[in-house]
Amino acid sequence: MSEFFPGVPKISFGGPKSRNPLEFKHYNPAEVLDGKSMKEHLRFSVVYWHTFSNPLADPFGVGTALRPWDDGSHSVANAQRKAKVAFEFFEKLGVPFYAFHDRDIAPEGWTLKESHAHLDEVVKVLKDEQARTGVKLLWGTANLFSNPRYMHGAATSPNFDVFAFAAAQVKKAMEITHELGGAGYTFWGGREGYSTLLNTDMKRELDHLARFLHMAVAYKKQIGFAGTFYIEPKPKEPTKHQYDFDASACLNFLRTYDLLPHFKLNLETNHATLAGHEMMHELEVAIGAGALGSIDANTGDPLLGWDTDQFPTSVYLTTQCMLCILKMGGFTTGGVNFDAKVRRESFEPIDLFYAHIGGMDAFARGLKTARAILADGRLAAFVKERYRSWDCELGRRVEAGQAGFNDLESYILPKGDAAKNASGRQEMLENLVNEFL
Repeated sequence: MSEFFPGVPKISFGGPKSRNPLEFKHYNPAEVLDGKSMKEHLRFSVVYWHTFSNPLADPFGVGTALRPWDDGSHSVANAQRKAKVAFEFFEKLGVPFYAFHDRDIAPEGWTLKESHAHLDEVVKVLKDEQARTGVKLLWGTANLFSNPRYMHGAATSPNFDVFAFAAAQVKKAMEITHELGGAGYTFWGGREGYSTLLNTDMKRELDHLARFLHMAVAYKKQIGFAGTFYIEPKPKEPTKHQYDFDASACLNFLRTYDLLPHFKLNLETNHATLAGHEMMHELEVAIGAGALGSIDANTGDPLLGWDTDQFPTSVYLTTQCMLCILKMGGFTTGGVNFDAKVRRESFEPIDLFYAHIGGMDAFARGLKTARAILADGRLAAFVKERYRSWDCELGRRVEAGQAGFNDLESYILPKGDAAKNASGRQEMLENLVNEFL
């Protein structure tokens, strides 16, 4: 019998007709699609912070989460026990990966040295559990936003000592990620931004952030870490404006400071929403730059204006995500990381299983639906036909940078006017997608 989740079996595939809430209806990890198993296509990951460290508190009340294994202390022993809980969960759910912040897995000490020591003690358990279960670390990161020292930012803080502390914290987080065989490392600037420009030297802060990331790149090479570096965009919360606003802002920053060769993007649906974009937009921006690395799978509530981090259940959303990911050839790094939390009212441990099962099934359906749409070919054919006029000789020369305004004027003058536009057929294409849902 399980010590932490009694009565919960290893979650198996029951098929679409199953009515067992502890079975997958659509996610069959062994099913092979286009030469890859569904498990390899989706590369699911469970996050440590929302799943095992979130008390489900909000600004109007204390946490409601019932977690029998947590004694409420900030002891290393409690953190080590939580690590064993986490791996029992990963193993029963059948996910290949997990992700963490340093302060999720081990309590912060009174000094940096003590914090490092706490991490070392918990990492021993994580290594043992990884070896026992075969579950791997998708990526690690450092929490540079919770402690009051980071009230003005970390890498963008006006306080040099805070910048130095953040660097030392990231150095250690990179080391343990490397020690655990992590496939990547993520930078999310939780407070890298401003609340007012009246007290902010934006150019200097951005320069400092770039310098910080360049030092991280150098240290990555020094320790021989081969994993991928990710930047995660988010427009606001907790700051009024964050420097990693969206995919375009991040790519512009990386290009400006000669960092683009060293980073890819980790995109989150709820962050895209807060930036005023659809997730599909953010994916296409990153893919167009050859910079999509991984995704954080969640969604927001359209009636609420903040980062609710709900589990994704919309097959329309997951189909859009998988259309983009499959068109780029699938994940070569990263995966589908559930940066999502159960609702405050869903406080029992079993709810963690229900939530992840639903999210995994939604993405499995999205994967299959996207494959069917691509195999059908009508959507791609329409897009290709819409740009067919660019396939003329002069169009190809323009795209290759071999023509200028004089050439274009010489081409259009004899015509007298541009050819008539064709309909975009948006409604027809939306109907086409709905055929597969």
